[in-house]
Amino acid sequence: MTTFETSRATLEYTPAVAAATAEVYERVRAVVPPLEWPVHAPYIDAIQRLKKTRGAVVLAHNYQTPEIFHGLADLSGDSLALAQQAAETDADVIVMCGVHFMAETAKILSPEKTVLIPDLEAGCSLASSITAADVRLLRERYPGAPVVTYVNTSAEIKAESDICCTSSNAVEIVESLGAGRVIFLPDEFLGRYVAGRTAVEIILWHGHCEVHERFRAEDLRAYRESYPGIQIFAHPECPPDVLAEADYVGSTSGLIRHVEATRPERVMLVTECSMSDNVAVAHPEVEFIRPCELCPHMKQITLPKILRSLEQMQHEVTVAPDVADRARLAVERMLAVGRGAGG
Repeated sequence: MTTFETSRATLEYTPAVAAATAEVYERVRAVVPPLEWPVHAPYIDAIQRLKKTRGAVVLAHNYQTPEIFHGLADLSGDSLALAQQAAETDADVIVMCGVHFMAETAKILSPEKTVLIPDLEAGCSLASSITAADVRLLRERYPGAPVVTYVNTSAEIKAESDICCTSSNAVEIVESLGAGRVIFLPDEFLGRYVAGRTAVEIILWHGHCEVHERFRAEDLRAYRESYPGIQIFAHPECPPDVLAEADYVGSTSGLIRHVEATRPERVMLVTECSMSDNVAVAHPEVEFIRPCELCPHMKQITLPKILRSLEQMQHEVTVAPDVADRARLAVERMLAVGRGAGG
């Protein structure tokens, strides 16, 4: 029997576990049904105790479910911000509750730490849409054009790039290069959003986030008819016609800040639907209309898998030193230009 199987057999919702997790449940009770909490709480209690033993810090992306995002995370937010904050901690182990490229970024910025991802199947349609060979071919096809790469990419793609960007600083990064033409990778819709805000010629790649590309402008118009006065805030990875229907466009951190700044009576966040649950915890006064599009990769991360990851110290994410060095340089160039928050 593995350690994980043994611990699962002994996990029970006891009065001691209820007491240890009561404060967390008070915070999330509006978004986690009471019937679910006795299932989640024993895992949360066990993981919280085990991460202290391991000297671990748990990172949770905005798209994780509330019991992970609010119940476990030491650090939460956008992918790059998580990696930056984790690098500043004295933790020996980083557990990335996100997708694989995020774990790679954490390893790039914290080469001395052990980085774990609870499930190796937690990938990304956008990150897998391009290879290093594709980038090299684009350089040959457009000689002299600098390569700007979205941080939502693998380490090998970052390593082939001149500079990285986030969805919140992409326009600033593109214009900082002083080039008449740039290669922008890999998100086509984010690239089109940038192209509409700069005179620089943007060479696009046909990469998409499988969550954001599913939203449709006609659906947003239907929501406006059904929910009078609704405010629609959208992520720039959405198709252009969706962004045209939105009242505000911004990165995940930008969407959160805009909710905090405007406190709309009724809002719809056009992005992965767990984020609405997580933001709603902090803003019970706001009615969140949820057009639910789940990321199947993010949802590979579960409480049992996080516990097993810490118990067995699996699955460790590594990046070849030469790739990490080149990828780190692309990130550092971005940070030297402007703020890096917002994926």
